[in-house]
Amino acid sequence: METARFAALLAATITTGLVSGLFYGFSVAVMPGLRASGDRTVVEAMQRINVAILNGWFLLGYVGALVFTGLALVLRLAGGGGGGTAPLAGAFVAYSLAVLLTARVNIPLNNALAQAGPAEAVADPAAVRRAFEGPWVRANTGRTVLCTAAFGLLVWALVLHG
Repeated sequence: METARFAALLAATITTGLVSGLFYGFSVAVMPGLRASGDRTVVEAMQRINVAILNGWFLLGYVGALVFTGLALVLRLAGGGGGGTAPLAGAFVAYSLAVLLTARVNIPLNNALAQAGPAEAVADPAAVRRAFEGPWVRANTGRTVLCTAAFGLLVWALVLHG
């Protein structure tokens, strides 16, 4: 049981760290880099990124972080709780909120961007960009903070587990 608890906690920490880093990378590099680009370039780049990111490696991290954190919490509670329960619960809540934010804001914005059609055929790329970029960046900042908090809490749980 102890090996399973540690493995779940380690997997949760790694996958949450990967997702946190991905969202952080968008916050500090991708979106600021695109900010200086033309409207069609932003629309096309984000359309391509939104297609490319839907792959098994991303899903392993994104879904895995939620599953492994939940599993680590359940295994901790099944073992009588104790040290590490509070940070695990906090990490699960923070990551769940990030998933909810993604589902409620980022994914619908990504879908709307895809529905705009090919960037070269968009009649008003500036309007498409305005409808997408600001809200997407704000939501990404929120999910970056939430995932980073979840990651920090999981590191804390690992220290307590030690």
